[in-house]
Amino acid sequence: MLNVVLGWLGTVLISIGVFFLFLGALGIFRLPDLFNRLQAGTKATTLGVVSTSIGVGLLVKGWLPFSVALAVFLLMTNPISSHAVARASYRAGVKPYHGTSPDECAKRNLDFSGEGEEK
Repeated sequence: MLNVVLGWLGTVLISIGVFFLFLGALGIFRLPDLFNRLQAGTKATTLGVVSTSIGVGLLVKGWLPFSVALAVFLLMTNPISSHAVARASYRAGVKPYHGTSPDECAKRNLDFSGEGEEK
């Protein structure tokens, strides 16, 4: 009985994961600039991969500890790497889409020379 419940739960989690991975891929193709695409790619694919890996861990015996470790690692590293890429892109001069409302970094007049965060 427990195997049947875990099988259904694993199948549901994999289906949710595939759905969010599809949404992340769609967002990467449809959104107008790097920053919006980065957000879609990070948020949707993080949830998608975590759901899929835990679902596989529930379906395949012995893979649950590895799947949970993978999910925890991804939850810790994906947002940090996304932030680093976005910050480096902004510093390199990539401008947000003109339809994106306020550019908070430009409003704060950040000093990117490394001497201080704000003027």
